[in-house]
Amino acid sequence: MINVNDFKTGITIKMDNNIYQVVEFQHVKPGKGAAFVRTKLKNLRTGATIEHTFNSAIKVETARIERQDMQFLYAMGDVYYFMNMDDYSQIELNKSSLGNDVKFLKENINVTIVSYEGEILGLNLPDKIEMKVIKTEPAVKGNTTSSVMKDATLETGMEIKVPIFIDEGESIIVSTKDSSYVSRA
Repeated sequence: MINVNDFKTGITIKMDNNIYQVVEFQHVKPGKGAAFVRTKLKNLRTGATIEHTFNSAIKVETARIERQDMQFLYAMGDVYYFMNMDDYSQIELNKSSLGNDVKFLKENINVTIVSYEGEILGLNLPDKIEMKVIKTEPAVKGNTTSSVMKDATLETGMEIKVPIFIDEGESIIVSTKDSSYVSRA
């Protein structure tokens, strides 16, 4: 149990049979009345963010989140296979449990699998991933505006916007936060 006055960003709590991560918190001491803590919580099962206000005397249960470094091996249909880098054991995860993270998964990429009491909550991907451009239109001659973007399909099938100077076969860096082009590799 932890007092809400001891909240820190990133701490995980169990509340209403759900697991939440504290995204933001603010201690408020009004002129009249008792102090309270205003928080923004992210549900680790659904990904939804809620705002919740706690009385400052409340204690909540902490949730021990386990993180395991794994390597993505391959996918067969809707089943994705990961290998533990310490003991070489393998686990299988369904596409539905991975959400939108599947568009970044390519063979041999290192990820962190987040779980709570054996229940897989999701993946933590690196901030940036190198990917190869499989298909894109050639640049239009004479178009020299620096902010012109064009569609490109990457090796995982994901489609993003890239600058006009990027050609097929090039490796680029993609942000996993917003699926955007960062730079050439």
